Amino acid sequence: MTSAALGRPRGAWAESGRVRAFARDSLAIAATEVHKLRRDPTEIITRAAQPALWLVVFGQVFNRLRAIPTGDLGYLAFMAPGVLAQSVLFISIFFGIAVIWERDLGIVHKLLVSPAPRAALVVGKGVSAGLRGLAQAVIVYLIALLLGIRLRFGVGPLILVGLLVVLSSALFATFSLAVACLVKTRERFMGIGQLLTMPLFFASNAIYPLSVMPTWLRLLARVNPLTYVVDGLRGAMIRGGHSALGLGLDLAVQAAAVVGLTALAARLYPTLVR
Repeated sequence: MTSAALGRPRGAWAESGRVRAFARDSLAIAATEVHKLRRDPTEIITRAAQPALWLVVFGQVFNRLRAIPTGDLGYLAFMAPGVLAQSVLFISIFFGIAVIWERDLGIVHKLLVSPAPRAALVVGKGVSAGLRGLAQAVIVYLIALLLGIRLRFGVGPLILVGLLVVLSSALFATFSLAVACLVKTRERFMGIGQLLTMPLFFASNAIYPLSVMPTWLRLLARVNPLTYVVDGLRGAMIRGGHSALGLGLDLAVQAAAVVGLTALAARLYPTLVR
């Protein structure tokens, strides 16, 4: 029986097949990255130290000082989403260095001659970054519970937090891939990565609200994607917390950035081997 007889145009079947093939290729790349992580989970373990230090040391001290106005939220509760966003940023922004290693080992050459679309290679990397980000979210949730921070545990809030973490991980990972394709060397990439992480973190609402910032810094924060990550997490993750910019805007900004950066990284990916 033909596709037309089944009531579905031939072009729709072909398009559906391309989507399935794209998803299959992307998941294959993501599965490879997850396999690496399963063989050597030390990265997740060592990354747990950073959010622990920020919450247990920095957060507790500033919670006692009460120097930063956070409205009805205690400072620890206000800061916890920012620490999660910071963890996602730090674990994703250096994702590109792995691609440079793969280039040096000849893996990128093999991927580029495969029939998989370049965008699928980038999306697969973004998905694997999202899985690493979810592991960081579990760690931050556990630390927050130990510190007595009141978290939302409903199905809706948890799904929303997971979506925000995956989107933000993919955002910074695809940005990292694009940078790696431009600089092409590990030394230059590490320098640029270290140059970017602290300004992105401090020019956001991660550890202080937008309202206390000087005007010039508030303007920078409004174009900083990390601001929208933190804002969304604060509304979804913390009891009594709310999104000052709107959850719809937070998700839209991240989704648009992921789409744009994926297209850019896919276009630049072949230049990595030139």
